[in-house]
This record gives sequence, structure tokens and C-alpha cells, in this order.
Amino acid sequence: RLKPVNACIRQLLTVDGKAVFTVEGLKSASGDLHPVQQALADCHASQCGFCTPGFVMSLFALYKNTPLPTRQQAIEALSGNLCRCTGYRPILDAAQTMLNVKADADAAPLPDTDTASLDAWLRQKAGLVNAPIHPGEHALAAALGAIARNDDFSYESNGVTYCAPRSIASFSRLYAAHPDAWILAGGTDVGLWINKALQSTRTILYAGNVSGIDNSVERDGWIDIGAAVTLEDAFAALNRHYAEFAHVWLRFASVPIRSSGTLGGNIANGSPIGDSMPLLIVLGAEVVLRHGDTTRTLPLEQLYLDYKKQARVPGEWVERVRVPLRSPGVEIAAYKNAKRNEQDISAVCFAIASHRDEGGVKSVRIALGGMAGIPKRAVHAEAALDGQAWTETTVRAAMEAMTRDFQPLSDMRASAAYRMRVGQNLLLRFFYESAAARSGSAGPPTAAIAHPATAVPALETRVF
Repeated sequence: RLKPVNACIRQLLTVDGKAVFTVEGLKSASGDLHPVQQALADCHASQCGFCTPGFVMSLFALYKNTPLPTRQQAIEALSGNLCRCTGYRPILDAAQTMLNVKADADAAPLPDTDTASLDAWLRQKAGLVNAPIHPGEHALAAALGAIARNDDFSYESNGVTYCAPRSIASFSRLYAAHPDAWILAGGTDVGLWINKALQSTRTILYAGNVSGIDNSVERDGWIDIGAAVTLEDAFAALNRHYAEFAHVWLRFASVPIRSSGTLGGNIANGSPIGDSMPLLIVLGAEVVLRHGDTTRTLPLEQLYLDYKKQARVPGEWVERVRVPLRSPGVEIAAYKNAKRNEQDISAVCFAIASHRDEGGVKSVRIALGGMAGIPKRAVHAEAALDGQAWTETTVRAAMEAMTRDFQPLSDMRASAAYRMRVGQNLLLRFFYESAAARSGSAGPPTAAIAHPATAVPALETRVF
């Protein structure tokens, strides 16, 4: 599998046993540019040398992984890349043109040397799932197989020990013995501790090689997601059952971050502005915690006690997250409020799951991020809705009850008053959208979403 990742936060030892491709390595042994590079040159899509390598590699991943990508898919693939001088139009033109550039892989016969064969494979466009495996890919697999480690790996340098165990038992034993160790998965947060906050530790435990927490399965009515499953793969598993959340996942960082970071890491980090937790909490997700050989299961919302305080004991770690399969009749929605649509941290993240019948609200779960020191359920708002008729009057009573659930902080992203108003209005938005969906109408004008006491700026909506 080829994944685009951010080199600036990727810890060197985590690429042990892997193949690493950089912008310099895409040029063939004979000196020919890769079709992605050639397309960027032909479309005049490069001026400075700072941003172009990132665009090349993101487009290379798209070229290799996505057959006939659309313009929208190109936009999504490039969402983590910035350009301040060229502009995005020619870069997106190159994304569409790169598939038409003549490549060595289009010619026959195929080269018979490993280097030339690998060059040809790099130029081979993404094809059908069951397409024959290219000789260059066979050669790469053989080279990686020759250096693969079957045992635990450790490395010590400058007083820091890096451990990469292979089994759950070995990982758990090491963490029980070193409860102050940093657990490293995708490194999308730990990498910033190191290169921005200049923090250090004596022991790093890498979860990326642990067999058994690197997959997601559906069994016994649950989606079971291991702690080392990347965000991209975890979101794909969730989207199969909860497509309403897909637009939030698409705005969750960039493809290189989602290809590195893990859902387990996001949950274990427990940031109050982490977008995954409110959505999972309303679904009734659970976490499986392990200490040594002992495991226990907690509802996800019970994991978080206070800001940076969790119900885990020293040496206990998040092994899996379990999300129940969809119940018949449940209606869900999620909204992310941020200053910009792409690549931004939420001011407020709102999620709701409700089950209603003609008699009213049978059950409802509401959770928000950005409103407290932890991701948290709005239990007073839930109580105001539970068992009541599903009417605007009831919803507005729940909006008022929400003031007893949260005491938001003011910071650079939003004021406390704004956060509260947005959280309340998102509940009202769900009511309007739910009513419109059931009646088949377009719903009320945006101005009607405002609280009766004061006007509120229109909420940004994006349709995917």
C-alpha cells in the first residue's frame, strides 16, 4: 500500500522495513520526469521550490491509488498542501493532465531489471483491483520481504529507547513496565511535541508494528477498530454504516495526516477539540482498555474525567474502539463549525443520534466538542427532549437546558457566548433539517435558524 505522509513529523525509526519514495526518487534512472512532475511543468504549476515537492507527492499518491480521479478527488488529495505563489488552478489542471502524460509503463515489453522494472511500476497508473501485479511491485515486495523483522525491535540513542514490539502481549508488558513512556502511532501529535514543543522522553513505544490492533472487523453487532488503524481506514469502515458523518471525516485534517494518524490515538489523546469523540459518543462507542494481560471495557464518554485526566490507570492503554452497528430507525447528524472549511480545528463540533416515533422522542444522545475541557454529552438537553414531542417548542427548551451542560471558554477560535449560541443553534438546525427530510421540503430560510432573542450569523454549509 502506498500512503502519502508528512515527513516533517514522521519519526525516522517508524519507516524501518518500509519503502520511502520522495520527490527526487520519482525521476527515472534514465532521467525522465514522472508523469506527475511532467504535468506540473507542462501546466506551469510550479514557481517556488518549497511547496511543489508536497504537491508532487500528494498527486503521486492519487496517481497510484485512484483510477481516473475527478477534480473533486484531486482537491481532496491536495487539501493539506499550501501554495502562495503559483495558485491552485494550474496545479489542479496538472492533476487532470497527469493521467495523459506518456509514461514508460505504457510501453512494451517491460524491463527485466529490478531498477528499471521499479521505475516502470512507479509510472503505472492506478488500475482495476484485480489487475495483474506489475513486475516492479513484485520486485519491491521481495526487497521489503528480505529486510522484514519478525521479532521485537529496539534502538537506543542519546538516552532515549525506542521499542517496536510485534505482539499485543509484548506491547502491553512493556507499557506496564514503563507507564511514563510515550505511545507513538501515527505521530501526528507526538511529532509536534518533539519538533515544536521541544519535549523529550526516555522511552517510546511504537504501536505501528503490533499485530492484532492494525485491523478493523465487524463482528457480534460491532465495528471493532484496532488502536493502530489509521484515521483514513477507520473512517472508511464507519462510513459504510454512518454515511451522514462522512462530510465531517473529510474535513478532519488532510489525507497525509489521516493516512498516518490513528483513531485510537485521537481517542487516547482525548483533546476537547478532537472531532472524532463527539460523533463516536452519540453512537454509543466503547473503548477496550488493556493493562498487562487484563482488559476492561468502558463507554467512551466515561474515559474522559477532566481536561487531560482520564479513567485509565498508569500502564493502561487503549487497545480498541468498538462502535455498534446501526440500529433501525436511528437518525444521526454531525456539524463542524470552524473559521474555514478546510484544515481547521473546530470551534464547536456537534453530533446527535435520536430515535423517534409518532409519540415523540424515544431516545436521544447529544455530544459536543469545544464546549468543555473534555468531549462531553449534553445530558440536560437530552433530558429536555427524552419522551417529549418532537416540536420546535421542545427543541428550544432543550437549547435552553444546554446552558446547564456547558460553560465554554473564550479563546482565539471563538468566544464562550458564540460557542454556546452555535451549540444551541446546531440542535435547532438538526430539527429543521429532520423535519424537511421527512416532509420532502427544502426547510426554512437560514434566518429562521437564529435564536429568537438575537440574530446569529448564518452557518456555513457544504454539500459533498
